[in-house]
Amino acid sequence: MQMTPCQISLFLCLLSCAASFGTRYTPDWDSLDSRPLPEWYDEVKFGIFVHWGVFSVPAFGSEWFWWYWKIALKPEYILFMVKNYPLGFRYADFAPDFHAQFFDPDEWADIFEASGAKYVVLTSKHHEGFTNWGSPTSWNWNSVDNGPHRDLVADLGAAIRNRSLHYGLYHSLYEWFNPIYLKDKQSGFKTQEFVEKKAMPELYDLVNRYKPDLIWSDGDWEAPDTYWNSTGFLAWLYNDSPVKDVVVTNDRWGAGCYCKHGGYYNCADKFTPGQLPNHKWEKCQSVDTISWGYRRNMKLSEVMDLPSIIKVGIGAWLKVNGEAIYATKPWRVQAENATVPVWYTSKSSTVYAIFTSNPMQNTFKLLTPKTSHNTVVTLLGNPEPLKWAPLQTSGLIVLLPDLPFTPAEAWTLQLDEVA
Repeated sequence: MQMTPCQISLFLCLLSCAASFGTRYTPDWDSLDSRPLPEWYDEVKFGIFVHWGVFSVPAFGSEWFWWYWKIALKPEYILFMVKNYPLGFRYADFAPDFHAQFFDPDEWADIFEASGAKYVVLTSKHHEGFTNWGSPTSWNWNSVDNGPHRDLVADLGAAIRNRSLHYGLYHSLYEWFNPIYLKDKQSGFKTQEFVEKKAMPELYDLVNRYKPDLIWSDGDWEAPDTYWNSTGFLAWLYNDSPVKDVVVTNDRWGAGCYCKHGGYYNCADKFTPGQLPNHKWEKCQSVDTISWGYRRNMKLSEVMDLPSIIKVGIGAWLKVNGEAIYATKPWRVQAENATVPVWYTSKSSTVYAIFTSNPMQNTFKLLTPKTSHNTVVTLLGNPEPLKWAPLQTSGLIVLLPDLPFTPAEAWTLQLDEVA
Protein backbone atom coordinates (compact mmCIF):
# COMPACT_ATOMS: atom_id res chain seq x y z
CA MET A 1 0.00 0.00 0.00
CA GLN A 2 1.34 3.40 -0.99
CA MET A 3 0.66 6.46 1.13
CA THR A 4 0.35 9.98 -0.14
CA PRO A 5 2.28 12.73 1.72
CA CYS A 6 -1.01 13.89 3.22
CA GLN A 7 -1.78 10.40 4.54
CA ILE A 8 1.73 10.05 5.96
CA SER A 9 1.46 13.44 7.68
CA LEU A 10 -1.90 12.53 9.20
CA PHE A 11 -0.58 9.13 10.32
CA LEU A 12 2.43 10.73 12.00
CA CYS A 13 0.20 13.29 13.69
CA LEU A 14 -2.04 10.57 15.07
CA LEU A 15 0.99 8.64 16.31
CA SER A 16 2.34 11.77 17.99
CA CYS A 17 -0.98 12.55 19.66
CA ALA A 18 -1.38 8.96 20.81
CA ALA A 19 2.14 8.98 22.24
CA SER A 20 1.55 12.17 24.22
CA PHE A 21 -1.71 10.91 25.70
CA GLY A 22 -0.14 7.52 26.40
CA THR A 23 2.73 8.83 28.53
CA ARG A 24 3.07 6.90 31.77
CA TYR A 25 4.54 8.65 34.78
CA THR A 26 6.50 6.81 37.44
CA PRO A 27 6.19 7.66 41.15
CA ASP A 28 9.27 9.86 41.34
CA TRP A 29 9.68 13.61 41.01
CA ASP A 30 11.80 13.53 37.86
CA SER A 31 9.01 11.79 36.00
CA LEU A 32 6.07 13.61 37.62
CA ASP A 33 7.63 17.04 37.12
CA SER A 34 8.02 16.32 33.41
CA ARG A 35 4.25 16.24 32.90
CA PRO A 36 3.08 19.23 30.83
CA LEU A 37 0.65 21.50 32.65
CA PRO A 38 -2.83 21.14 31.09
CA GLU A 39 -3.42 24.16 28.89
CA TRP A 40 -6.67 25.27 30.50
CA TYR A 41 -4.86 26.42 33.63
CA ASP A 42 -2.52 28.74 31.75
CA GLU A 43 -5.49 30.24 29.93
CA VAL A 44 -7.88 31.00 32.80
CA LYS A 45 -5.58 33.36 34.78
CA PHE A 46 -8.07 34.33 37.50
CA GLY A 47 -9.80 32.18 40.10
CA ILE A 48 -11.53 32.33 43.47
CA PHE A 49 -10.51 30.44 46.61
CA VAL A 50 -13.22 29.66 49.20
CA HIS A 51 -12.31 28.85 52.81
CA TRP A 52 -15.34 27.39 54.57
CA GLY A 53 -15.63 25.01 57.49
CA VAL A 54 -16.48 24.67 61.17
CA PHE A 55 -14.11 27.59 61.84
CA SER A 56 -16.77 29.75 60.15
CA VAL A 57 -19.01 29.28 63.21
CA PRO A 58 -16.88 31.04 65.86
CA ALA A 59 -15.68 33.25 62.97
CA PHE A 60 -13.08 34.83 65.19
CA GLY A 61 -9.42 35.58 64.60
CA SER A 62 -8.59 33.11 61.85
CA GLU A 63 -9.49 29.81 60.21
CA TRP A 64 -6.77 28.48 62.52
CA PHE A 65 -9.11 29.18 65.49
CA TRP A 66 -8.85 25.70 67.04
CA TRP A 67 -5.05 25.69 66.90
CA TYR A 68 -4.70 29.20 68.33
CA TRP A 69 -7.18 28.36 71.09
CA LYS A 70 -5.80 24.98 72.18
CA ILE A 71 -2.17 24.84 71.03
CA ALA A 72 -0.86 28.41 70.81
CA LEU A 73 -3.07 29.38 73.79
CA LYS A 74 -3.49 32.90 72.47
CA PRO A 75 -5.13 35.03 75.18
CA GLU A 76 -7.62 36.71 72.84
CA TYR A 77 -8.98 33.33 71.72
CA ILE A 78 -9.25 32.03 75.26
CA LEU A 79 -11.02 35.24 76.33
CA PHE A 80 -13.42 34.97 73.38
CA MET A 81 -14.44 31.48 74.51
CA VAL A 82 -14.78 32.49 78.17
CA LYS A 83 -17.03 35.42 77.23
CA ASN A 84 -19.24 33.62 74.73
CA TYR A 85 -19.40 29.89 75.52
CA PRO A 86 -19.94 27.80 78.66
CA LEU A 87 -17.18 26.00 80.51
CA GLY A 88 -16.44 22.66 78.89
CA PHE A 89 -17.50 23.73 75.39
CA ARG A 90 -15.46 21.78 72.83
CA TYR A 91 -14.49 22.72 69.29
CA ALA A 92 -16.60 19.80 68.05
CA ASP A 93 -19.63 21.51 69.60
CA PHE A 94 -19.41 24.21 66.93
CA ALA A 95 -20.23 21.69 64.19
CA PRO A 96 -24.02 21.48 64.72
CA ASP A 97 -24.17 25.26 64.21
CA PHE A 98 -22.38 24.99 60.88
CA HIS A 99 -25.80 24.75 59.24
CA ALA A 100 -25.17 26.59 55.94
CA GLN A 101 -28.87 27.47 55.88
CA PHE A 102 -28.41 30.38 53.47
CA PHE A 103 -26.02 28.53 51.15
CA ASP A 104 -27.32 28.82 47.59
CA PRO A 105 -24.72 27.25 45.28
CA ASP A 106 -26.33 28.76 42.18
CA GLU A 107 -26.15 32.24 43.67
CA TRP A 108 -22.50 31.68 44.56
CA ALA A 109 -21.72 30.42 41.07
CA ASP A 110 -23.44 33.43 39.50
CA ILE A 111 -21.30 35.76 41.61
CA PHE A 112 -18.13 33.86 40.73
CA GLU A 113 -18.96 33.98 37.03
CA ALA A 114 -19.81 37.70 37.16
CA SER A 115 -16.44 38.36 38.81
CA GLY A 116 -14.64 37.16 35.70
CA ALA A 117 -13.12 34.19 37.52
CA LYS A 118 -12.63 31.08 35.41
CA TYR A 119 -11.95 28.57 38.19
CA VAL A 120 -13.10 28.13 41.79
CA VAL A 121 -11.38 26.17 44.56
CA LEU A 122 -13.35 25.05 47.64
CA THR A 123 -11.91 23.73 50.90
CA SER A 124 -12.96 20.09 51.00
CA LYS A 125 -11.12 19.73 54.33
CA HIS A 126 -9.01 22.17 56.31
CA HIS A 127 -6.54 21.35 59.10
CA GLU A 128 -9.42 20.89 61.58
CA GLY A 129 -10.25 17.63 59.76
CA PHE A 130 -13.94 18.37 59.15
CA THR A 131 -14.82 17.33 55.60
CA ASN A 132 -17.33 19.23 53.46
CA TRP A 133 -18.52 15.97 51.95
CA GLY A 134 -19.52 12.63 53.44
CA SER A 135 -16.03 11.21 53.70
CA PRO A 136 -16.24 7.53 54.69
CA THR A 137 -13.03 7.96 56.71
CA SER A 138 -14.32 10.95 58.70
CA TRP A 139 -17.30 9.47 60.51
CA ASN A 140 -19.57 12.09 62.10
CA TRP A 141 -16.98 14.82 61.45
CA ASN A 142 -18.31 15.77 58.04
CA SER A 143 -21.00 17.98 56.51
CA VAL A 144 -23.36 15.09 55.67
CA ASP A 145 -23.48 13.51 59.14
CA ASN A 146 -23.19 16.79 61.03
CA GLY A 147 -23.90 20.50 60.62
CA PRO A 148 -25.66 21.24 57.32
CA HIS A 149 -26.37 17.56 56.55
CA ARG A 150 -25.58 18.07 52.89
CA ASP A 151 -22.73 17.41 50.51
CA LEU A 152 -21.28 20.90 50.10
CA VAL A 153 -18.54 19.76 47.70
CA ALA A 154 -21.10 18.17 45.36
CA ASP A 155 -23.62 21.01 45.57
CA LEU A 156 -21.16 23.77 44.73
CA GLY A 157 -19.46 21.61 42.10
CA ALA A 158 -22.70 21.07 40.18
CA ALA A 159 -23.46 24.80 40.14
CA ILE A 160 -19.91 25.73 39.11
CA ARG A 161 -19.88 23.30 36.21
CA ASN A 162 -23.27 24.45 34.97
CA ARG A 163 -21.53 27.74 34.21
CA SER A 164 -18.50 26.33 32.39
CA LEU A 165 -16.16 27.23 35.24
CA HIS A 166 -13.38 24.91 36.32
CA TYR A 167 -13.79 23.35 39.77
CA GLY A 168 -10.92 22.65 42.13
CA LEU A 169 -10.68 21.23 45.64
CA TYR A 170 -8.38 22.23 48.48
CA HIS A 171 -7.40 19.35 50.75
CA SER A 172 -5.25 19.45 53.87
CA LEU A 173 -3.05 16.40 54.24
CA TYR A 174 -2.56 16.74 57.97
CA GLU A 175 -5.07 17.26 60.80
CA TRP A 176 -4.09 19.10 63.95
CA PHE A 177 -5.72 16.81 66.50
CA ASN A 178 -6.27 13.51 64.73
CA PRO A 179 -4.87 10.92 67.19
CA ILE A 180 -3.68 8.63 64.38
CA TYR A 181 -1.71 11.47 62.81
CA LEU A 182 -0.27 12.48 66.18
CA LYS A 183 0.79 8.87 66.74
CA ASP A 184 2.62 8.83 63.40
CA LYS A 185 4.20 12.17 64.25
CA GLN A 186 5.40 10.83 67.59
CA SER A 187 7.16 7.99 65.75
CA GLY A 188 9.09 10.52 63.68
CA PHE A 189 6.82 9.63 60.76
CA LYS A 190 8.27 6.13 60.59
CA THR A 191 4.71 4.77 60.64
CA GLN A 192 2.08 5.74 58.05
CA GLU A 193 -1.19 4.66 59.64
CA PHE A 194 -2.79 8.09 59.15
CA VAL A 195 -1.78 8.23 55.50
CA GLU A 196 -3.03 4.71 54.78
CA LYS A 197 -6.30 4.98 56.71
CA LYS A 198 -7.22 8.66 56.34
CA ALA A 199 -5.28 11.06 54.10
CA MET A 200 -4.84 8.97 50.96
CA PRO A 201 -8.28 7.27 51.01
CA GLU A 202 -9.83 10.75 51.18
CA LEU A 203 -7.84 12.03 48.21
CA TYR A 204 -8.73 9.01 46.09
CA ASP A 205 -12.38 9.39 47.13
CA LEU A 206 -12.43 13.09 46.20
CA VAL A 207 -10.97 12.43 42.77
CA ASN A 208 -13.17 9.46 41.92
CA ARG A 209 -16.33 11.01 43.28
CA TYR A 210 -16.07 14.67 42.18
CA LYS A 211 -13.50 14.61 39.36
CA PRO A 212 -11.91 17.97 40.22
CA ASP A 213 -9.98 19.92 37.60
CA LEU A 214 -7.51 21.05 40.27
CA ILE A 215 -6.20 19.70 43.56
CA TRP A 216 -4.82 22.32 45.93
CA SER A 217 -2.81 20.34 48.48
CA ASP A 218 -1.83 21.81 51.85
CA GLY A 219 -0.88 20.79 55.38
CA ASP A 220 2.17 18.90 54.16
CA TRP A 221 5.05 20.67 55.86
CA GLU A 222 5.54 18.57 59.01
CA ALA A 223 6.46 15.39 57.14
CA PRO A 224 8.39 14.45 53.99
CA ASP A 225 6.63 13.46 50.78
CA THR A 226 7.71 9.85 51.38
CA TYR A 227 5.50 9.79 54.48
CA TRP A 228 2.51 11.16 52.56
CA ASN A 229 3.10 8.78 49.64
CA SER A 230 2.62 11.84 47.45
CA THR A 231 4.46 10.53 44.40
CA GLY A 232 2.40 7.33 44.41
CA PHE A 233 -0.84 9.29 44.50
CA LEU A 234 0.28 11.73 41.80
CA ALA A 235 1.40 8.89 39.51
CA TRP A 236 -2.08 7.37 39.80
CA LEU A 237 -3.67 10.80 39.32
CA TYR A 238 -1.71 11.49 36.11
CA ASN A 239 -1.88 7.93 34.71
CA ASP A 240 -5.13 6.26 35.67
CA SER A 241 -7.52 8.66 37.40
CA PRO A 242 -10.74 9.88 35.72
CA VAL A 243 -9.15 13.36 35.45
CA LYS A 244 -5.69 12.29 34.28
CA ASP A 245 -5.69 14.51 31.16
CA VAL A 246 -7.09 17.70 32.73
CA VAL A 247 -6.16 17.79 36.41
CA VAL A 248 -3.76 20.42 37.71
CA THR A 249 -1.92 20.23 41.03
CA ASN A 250 0.09 22.62 43.15
CA ASP A 251 3.40 22.11 44.97
CA ARG A 252 2.53 21.22 48.59
CA TRP A 253 3.18 17.50 48.78
CA GLY A 254 5.71 17.22 51.60
CA ALA A 255 8.36 19.16 53.50
CA GLY A 256 10.72 20.78 51.02
CA CYS A 257 8.47 20.27 47.99
CA TYR A 258 7.02 23.74 47.63
CA CYS A 259 8.51 25.87 44.87
CA LYS A 260 10.30 22.73 43.66
CA HIS A 261 7.87 19.93 42.75
CA GLY A 262 4.30 19.70 41.52
CA GLY A 263 2.21 21.04 38.67
CA TYR A 264 2.38 24.77 39.37
CA TYR A 265 4.02 26.59 42.26
CA ASN A 266 2.37 28.40 45.18
CA CYS A 267 5.61 28.63 47.13
CA ALA A 268 4.90 30.54 50.35
CA ASP A 269 1.47 31.96 51.15
CA LYS A 270 0.78 35.11 49.12
CA PHE A 271 4.02 34.58 47.21
CA THR A 272 4.96 37.48 44.93
CA PRO A 273 8.04 36.79 42.79
CA GLY A 274 10.55 39.56 42.27
CA GLN A 275 10.76 38.70 38.59
CA LEU A 276 8.78 36.56 36.17
CA PRO A 277 9.50 32.90 37.08
CA ASN A 278 10.20 30.30 34.42
CA HIS A 279 7.72 27.90 36.04
CA LYS A 280 3.96 28.44 36.12
CA TRP A 281 2.94 29.93 39.47
CA GLU A 282 -0.14 31.10 41.32
CA LYS A 283 -0.51 33.87 43.85
CA CYS A 284 -3.32 33.33 46.33
CA GLN A 285 -4.26 36.58 48.04
CA SER A 286 -6.81 36.80 50.83
CA VAL A 287 -9.07 39.84 50.99
CA ASP A 288 -8.52 39.91 54.76
CA THR A 289 -4.80 40.29 55.46
CA ILE A 290 -5.02 38.19 58.63
CA SER A 291 -7.44 35.36 57.86
CA TRP A 292 -8.32 33.24 54.82
CA GLY A 293 -11.81 32.64 56.21
CA TYR A 294 -14.54 34.97 57.43
CA ARG A 295 -14.04 36.45 60.89
CA ARG A 296 -16.41 38.76 62.69
CA ASN A 297 -13.63 40.88 64.22
CA MET A 298 -12.06 41.97 60.93
CA LYS A 299 -11.33 45.69 60.75
CA LEU A 300 -11.52 47.78 57.61
CA SER A 301 -7.84 48.62 58.00
CA GLU A 302 -7.06 44.89 57.78
CA VAL A 303 -8.54 44.50 54.32
CA MET A 304 -5.79 43.96 51.75
CA ASP A 305 -4.04 47.17 50.76
CA LEU A 306 -5.14 46.84 47.15
CA PRO A 307 -8.32 48.76 46.28
CA SER A 308 -11.43 46.98 47.49
CA ILE A 309 -12.46 44.23 45.08
CA ILE A 310 -16.02 45.48 45.21
CA LYS A 311 -14.93 49.03 44.42
CA VAL A 312 -12.68 47.92 41.60
CA GLY A 313 -15.44 45.90 39.98
CA ILE A 314 -13.04 43.35 38.59
CA GLY A 315 -15.77 41.51 36.71
CA ALA A 316 -16.83 44.65 34.85
CA TRP A 317 -13.19 45.47 34.10
CA LEU A 318 -12.54 41.99 32.73
CA LYS A 319 -15.56 42.19 30.44
CA VAL A 320 -13.78 45.01 28.63
CA ASN A 321 -10.14 44.07 29.15
CA GLY A 322 -10.29 40.30 29.56
CA GLU A 323 -8.81 39.58 26.16
CA ALA A 324 -5.56 41.11 27.45
CA ILE A 325 -5.63 38.65 30.37
CA TYR A 326 -7.24 35.33 29.44
CA ALA A 327 -5.17 32.90 27.32
CA THR A 328 -2.31 35.40 27.01
CA LYS A 329 1.42 34.75 27.25
CA PRO A 330 4.27 36.90 28.56
CA TRP A 331 5.67 39.21 25.91
CA ARG A 332 9.41 39.71 25.32
CA VAL A 333 9.27 42.61 27.81
CA GLN A 334 7.21 42.30 30.97
CA ALA A 335 6.83 45.96 31.96
CA GLU A 336 8.04 49.52 31.54
CA ASN A 337 7.56 52.69 33.52
CA ALA A 338 8.40 55.61 31.25
CA THR A 339 5.35 57.74 31.95
CA VAL A 340 3.03 55.51 33.96
CA PRO A 341 3.37 51.80 34.84
CA VAL A 342 2.71 49.55 31.84
CA TRP A 343 2.41 45.75 31.83
CA TYR A 344 2.64 43.77 28.61
CA THR A 345 0.89 40.56 27.58
CA SER A 346 0.59 38.92 24.18
CA LYS A 347 -1.65 36.57 22.23
CA SER A 348 -0.55 35.27 18.84
CA SER A 349 0.74 38.36 16.99
CA THR A 350 -1.13 40.86 19.19
CA VAL A 351 0.51 42.73 22.05
CA TYR A 352 -1.46 44.31 24.90
CA ALA A 353 -0.17 47.24 26.94
CA ILE A 354 -2.07 47.59 30.23
CA PHE A 355 -1.38 50.94 31.86
CA THR A 356 -2.30 51.16 35.52
CA SER A 357 -2.50 54.89 36.01
CA ASN A 358 -4.21 57.70 34.13
CA PRO A 359 -1.55 59.57 32.08
CA MET A 360 -3.55 62.78 32.74
CA GLN A 361 -2.84 63.98 29.21
CA ASN A 362 -4.01 62.98 25.76
CA THR A 363 -0.71 61.53 24.56
CA PHE A 364 0.95 58.41 25.87
CA LYS A 365 4.40 56.97 25.15
CA LEU A 366 5.31 53.31 24.89
CA LEU A 367 9.07 52.84 24.57
CA THR A 368 9.38 49.12 23.85
CA PRO A 369 7.22 48.09 20.86
CA LYS A 370 8.79 48.29 17.40
CA THR A 371 6.24 49.58 14.93
CA SER A 372 5.77 49.21 11.18
CA HIS A 373 3.61 50.91 8.56
CA ASN A 374 0.94 48.28 9.27
CA THR A 375 0.76 48.86 13.03
CA VAL A 376 -2.76 49.41 14.37
CA VAL A 377 -3.46 50.69 17.89
CA THR A 378 -6.84 50.50 19.61
CA LEU A 379 -8.12 51.02 23.14
CA LEU A 380 -10.07 48.01 24.39
CA GLY A 381 -13.69 49.04 24.71
CA ASN A 382 -13.27 51.66 21.97
CA PRO A 383 -13.57 50.24 18.42
CA GLU A 384 -11.94 53.17 16.60
CA PRO A 385 -8.22 52.90 15.72
CA LEU A 386 -6.09 55.49 17.50
CA LYS A 387 -3.64 57.88 15.89
CA TRP A 388 -0.02 57.23 16.70
CA ALA A 389 3.48 58.20 15.60
CA PRO A 390 6.77 56.28 15.88
CA LEU A 391 9.54 57.40 18.18
CA GLN A 392 13.07 57.70 16.83
CA THR A 393 14.58 54.31 17.74
CA SER A 394 11.72 52.20 19.04
CA GLY A 395 8.39 52.84 20.64
CA LEU A 396 5.49 55.06 19.75
CA ILE A 397 3.40 57.93 21.00
CA VAL A 398 -0.35 57.40 21.00
CA LEU A 399 -3.10 59.99 20.88
CA LEU A 400 -5.56 58.82 23.53
CA PRO A 401 -9.31 59.42 23.49
CA ASP A 402 -11.11 60.42 26.67
CA LEU A 403 -10.54 57.42 28.89
CA PRO A 404 -13.72 55.77 30.17
CA PHE A 405 -14.19 55.82 33.93
CA THR A 406 -13.07 52.66 35.69
CA PRO A 407 -12.47 52.36 39.45
CA ALA A 408 -9.72 49.88 38.60
CA GLU A 409 -7.58 52.72 37.21
CA ALA A 410 -6.33 50.48 34.39
CA TRP A 411 -6.82 50.59 30.62
CA THR A 412 -5.51 48.47 27.76
CA LEU A 413 -4.03 49.37 24.40
CA GLN A 414 -4.14 46.65 21.76
CA LEU A 415 -1.15 46.74 19.43
CA ASP A 416 -1.29 44.79 16.18
CA GLU A 417 1.66 44.38 13.83
CA VAL A 418 4.38 45.33 16.31
CA ALA A 419 7.57 43.51 17.23
